[in-house]
Order: sequence, then C-alpha cells, then structure tokens
Amino acid sequence: MTQGKARIHPAAVMHAEEVARGELSRREFLTRATALGVTATAAYGLLGLNAPVEAGAHMQMGGTLRIQQEVRPLRDPRTYDWTQISNFSRGWLEYLVEYQRDGSFRPMLLEGWEVNDNATVYTLHVRQGIKWNNGEDFTAENVAWLVSYWCEKSVEGNSMAGRMSSLIDEATGKAREGAIMVDGNSVVLTTLAPDITIIPGMADYPAAVLHPSTNVDDIMSTPIGTGAYLPESLEVGVKGVLVKNADHDYWGNSVEGYAGGFLDRIEFIDYGTDPASWIAAIESDEVDMLYQNVNEFIDIADSIGWIKSEVVTGSTLVFRFNQQTEVNGMVPYADVRVRQALSQAVDNSVVLELGYSGLGTVAENHHVAPVHPEYADIGPAKLDPAASKAMLDEAGMGDFEHELVTLDDGFNKNSGDAIAAMIRDAGISIKRTVLPGSTFWNDWDKYPFSATEWNHRPLGVQVLALAYRSGEAWNEAAYSNPEFDSLLSEAMSIADADARRAVMEKIETVFRNDAVIIQPYWRSVYRHAKPEVMNAEMHPSFEIHVHKLGMSA
Repeated sequence: MTQGKARIHPAAVMHAEEVARGELSRREFLTRATALGVTATAAYGLLGLNAPVEAGAHMQMGGTLRIQQEVRPLRDPRTYDWTQISNFSRGWLEYLVEYQRDGSFRPMLLEGWEVNDNATVYTLHVRQGIKWNNGEDFTAENVAWLVSYWCEKSVEGNSMAGRMSSLIDEATGKAREGAIMVDGNSVVLTTLAPDITIIPGMADYPAAVLHPSTNVDDIMSTPIGTGAYLPESLEVGVKGVLVKNADHDYWGNSVEGYAGGFLDRIEFIDYGTDPASWIAAIESDEVDMLYQNVNEFIDIADSIGWIKSEVVTGSTLVFRFNQQTEVNGMVPYADVRVRQALSQAVDNSVVLELGYSGLGTVAENHHVAPVHPEYADIGPAKLDPAASKAMLDEAGMGDFEHELVTLDDGFNKNSGDAIAAMIRDAGISIKRTVLPGSTFWNDWDKYPFSATEWNHRPLGVQVLALAYRSGEAWNEAAYSNPEFDSLLSEAMSIADADARRAVMEKIETVFRNDAVIIQPYWRSVYRHAKPEVMNAEMHPSFEIHVHKLGMSA
C-alpha cells in the first residue's frame, strides 16, 4: 500500500478540528498530520485548502554553484552535530523522509508510511526502483539495517539512538527483538510506547541513509549513496566540492516532483564565522548563495540586490550550565540556587535587542517555542537581579568567578556580552571568554557555562528529548530529573490539544524551576542568494537540499 492510498489517521482529523478552533497553527497541523502518514495534499484538504504547487520556473542543466558555509569534517552521520556537515553529504547520502519549509514531511526514499491509532506501529513503505550508486537495489532490508544501526546506544555521540529510543532494549542498548521487521517491500517498527517523534526523527539531519558497507571512519573513501552527486574533495575550514555523478541514473528524475541533480558542481566555501567576510565574498563575486545571514548584514545584502528568504522558527541560542563539570575542585552548577541566581539576573528582551538586533521573539528559558504545537504559555522567565547575589551568598558561591564562553561570531558573542554585563551589574563576578570556532569546537560540550546554537525541530518534545532527557548524547547540560523524563514520555504520545498543553505546562515549569538554561530568544533566520539561484530559500532547520538547487534558464 502506498501513502497515497493510506487511510486518514484519526488523530489528523482531531488536529484539523483543533486548527478550526484556533488551538493549533496550520504549520504545526501539517507537521503532526504528515508525521502520521497523511499526505501533504490530504492534510491541506482536511483544512479545506489546496496544497501549494511549487513554482514552475525552468532551470538550466549544468553550471557551478558556490555556497558560503562552514566546511566541517565528515564522520558517521548518526553522530553529526551540525547541519553544515549534512548539507555537504546530502549530495550522495539522502533521507527516508524530507522535512519541508511549510512544516510537512515528504516521503523521499520511502514511498509513504502508515501509523496505527496510538502511534505504536509504523509501517514504512520503501520506494521501489531506487538504486544505490554502486548499482545495487535499495531495499527494505537496507532500511531495516539502517534503523537497527541508529539504535546502537553505546556508540559515543549517536543522537539517533535518542530519536529511536522507543525501539531500544535498555538492557542491551540495541534494537529490541521484534521491534524492526521486514514485510515484503515494507518495514514495520513496533515501539514500546506511543511515540509521535519517529518520523520527525527520520527527517533530522543525522538520519542520513547509509549503505551497510560504508566505511563510517572515512565516508569519502566509500561514497555509496542514492543521491545525484559525489564528493570530489573536502578541505576542512576551506572548501568542499560535490560533482554530478554522471554514471548514476538518479531515481528522482523518473518520479514526479523529485527531479534533481541540475548542477555540474557545487562548492561549499568556508569564510569563517564573521558575517563581514560573507558580505565581502558577495561584493567580490566569490559566492552565489549564503548558508545564512544575520544582524545588520541582512540589510546590506538586500541593498546589493540579492534575494532574501526568511523563516520564523524554533532556532535558538541557549546558554547552558553543565551540572557535572568540575571547576577548581567544585561543581558550581550542580546547585540549583546558583543556576537560578544567574538566570534571574538576565533580561531576555535586552539580550534579543543587543545580541540579535531584535530579529526574533523573546524566549522563556524552557526551550519550547510558540511555533511548537505543544507550547504552553507559562509566562516570562523570572527577572530579579537584585536578589541574585544574596542567593549566591546563601549557596556559598558569592565570591566565585563565573566564566561565560562563546564563539567569536556576531550574535553568539554579542548575546554573551549582554548576558555577562547583566550578571556583572547584579554584583556577580564573571569572566568573558570569546573563542574562534577552531578552538571552541574542540571542547564545546565540556565548558561549565557556554552558549550553543540549537536548530529548529518540528515538535517541542523532540528537542527536549534530544537535549535534556537523562543520558542522551546531546544532553550537554548533564541534566537529569526523573520527573522531567516521565512527563516527557507522556508528552510524546498522541493527545488532544488540551491534554497535550497540560502536560507541557508541567514540563516547562519543572524545567524552568530547575534553571537548566538561560534562553534569551527564538531566532528569525535568513538566507540570501543571487536572483538566478533556484530553490535556495531558507529552511527552518538550515538544511540545503542540494538535489533541488539550480540556475534559472
């Protein structure tokens, strides 16, 4: 059965009714409905709307596209921790599911999927006729192997295990027996508990589809994939080059709506983290497209005549306290009073203005955004700088010198400067350390108090599970609270809007009371490209779908 023939999941009907009552946005409806196997066309139909049709602009075949983007080293995709890595490997490593700009999920190497009523059984239908670039057929067995590969919890840095946690046997740290079964051209996943995050997890950037024979220690040496391109070269911090694979019959060119591989060559060129250097590259005609643009440089690119695209997202900048890191024989951020004292010294609205030129929305220190369907409004974060120093004194930390570490790029640095200034104004000693990327990323997950950029995720529960659930690979705050974990498991099931919001209200409250993070704002994100570059619009998760890129005819 294909996705187009699948039934409409009853929860999708419920969610459509929530949209009608103003309890769920259109975007988040599309996310929830398509994650449950409803096609985008059918999802729009439930709202009484026609699905948008992609612009029919003609693209020329051939040519070279130059993209400004940090060039990072490749590694096992399930350990990817930056979108930039995946944007390069998307040339040959594709995805089972593709997250779209409108919030919907589109089947890619899958033809579709079905989900049972309580989201415990997922039937994945594998698209037929796809070949790996080594000539082998892409099969359901490949998909089953891949999901099992994702479930290897013991692999350091494997965030996919967190996304697939409902399939894993905790005793073995691997896929549970019977959780992944091949049924003809389909793969059936059976979860331990209701889990609405399975499909969104498959669309996230560490979920690249590998061939079982890939040497994950040197992906460039065995670039087996289904995509239209091959890697030609990769020089970290300088340039990465993709070239069209002329010997590969790209599957998308025989499937309506999936055509790709228009360009001969795609170059990712690293100009560092200073946005001024990106603008200089534009002015000297060294690039055709930016990965992103920020702050005052947005207006400059506009004035040059480049085309701007903008998305309001759940992308953010988080200042987190590592609750296990030792400093001079102490573990300063294990004490919730210390974390609370620093958090309440910071006015998030000021950080948004000074750090990100006001180009976003003030956040509330709980990492669930108003664009998420589960979001509960629990009010602004507590602001009481006058009480901060006394709270530290009570904790025996009044004389401790804190150190806030950030990258040296524009909004990271500026936001960190604003936070440090407010903490200092509250009478608290704090040191600012600003590091270049080449240094910062060596120990980015070990700093006691530092800033990390987090990409948008379609569901609020996704980022909470990835970043703050006990023991997860991306839990850089080393946060562990059984009550939070239990509530999160409950929130990952299907529920109506009121029930969903009630659980999320508890989660947000527990999390914020624990003062896990200072989260000043949600970012509006921007990208610029030359007018002739097609399909370069900014993606909510900073993805660049290289197979779609081309130049206007």
